[in-house]
Amino acid sequence: MTEDKDADAQLVHGKVKWFDPAKGFGFIVGEEGGADILLHANVLRNYGQSTVADGTGISVLVQNTQRGVQAVEVVKIEPPGSTSFPVVEGQASATAEEIAARPLEPARVKWFDKGKGFGFANVFGRSEDVFIHIEVLRQSGFADLAAGEAVCLRIIEGKRGRMAVQVVSWEAAVRGEKS
Repeated sequence: MTEDKDADAQLVHGKVKWFDPAKGFGFIVGEEGGADILLHANVLRNYGQSTVADGTGISVLVQNTQRGVQAVEVVKIEPPGSTSFPVVEGQASATAEEIAARPLEPARVKWFDKGKGFGFANVFGRSEDVFIHIEVLRQSGFADLAAGEAVCLRIIEGKRGRMAVQVVSWEAAVRGEKS
């Protein structure tokens, strides 16, 4: 952003109304109300994510343009509020604190099929696949993952092998954010 844009930008906190990666945009509803805020895919990518789940908390810098209010920078993404995460089918859920206590492991998405509701990633330096369920993805604030995308995962050992219990964007992990 240029100096002029920085002077005009305002910080807004809100929730993602919807985001469609195929269309390349979506909208945010600000906590204070007002017009919907356009969220372009490039602004989201600059933050380090290619998608964001509906209902996700988000803080953005916005500007008024001839086309309306637009996000120019994502400051923070807060996954949809949940006190527990589904861990393993047939087992109890883990609390957010229990999940946060697990180490972040750097990984690359092998594939993810939103229609099927799951996919797999590979942790750097390990050969086995890590299962990623769509509900874990949604509760982590993502709507989808792309093959080859770099992420960080919090992982547990499940009945059928390693599975993610939280997905964090690579950039958020590098910045040291917890969610």
